[in-house]
Amino acid sequence: MSVSDPVSDLLARLRNAIHSRHAKLDVPASKLKMEIARILKEEGYISNYKATEENSKRFLRVYLKYDTNNQAAIRGLARVSHPGCRVYVHRDEIKRVQGGLGISIITTPKGVMTGRQARREGVGGELLCEVW
Repeated sequence: MSVSDPVSDLLARLRNAIHSRHAKLDVPASKLKMEIARILKEEGYISNYKATEENSKRFLRVYLKYDTNNQAAIRGLARVSHPGCRVYVHRDEIKRVQGGLGISIITTPKGVMTGRQARREGVGGELLCEVW
């Protein structure tokens, strides 16, 4: 099955899995999705991720993170840039998400990174999504 927006598909699957209190989820793998998962793990929103292969198809297995009260570490996800309406930000235009409690994920010429890292590096790029 072909998906027109793989990042939106990943975010929708994450949102649905969290709402259903799943421990893990599988999504078709890509380099961009792997980088998004890497950032989510570094920032503490998921517990782990790994690339798997079943029947010659690559999958990204994401292990979700919950606290002792069964509350998910991810409270919300929002896709900002869409295939029909790309959103690009200059290094001075990168805003804080939820007053600094969330992160924005940006694709830059130096790779995929958080908004905080992009401000520190002095680069802008396409604002993919926001997570809080």
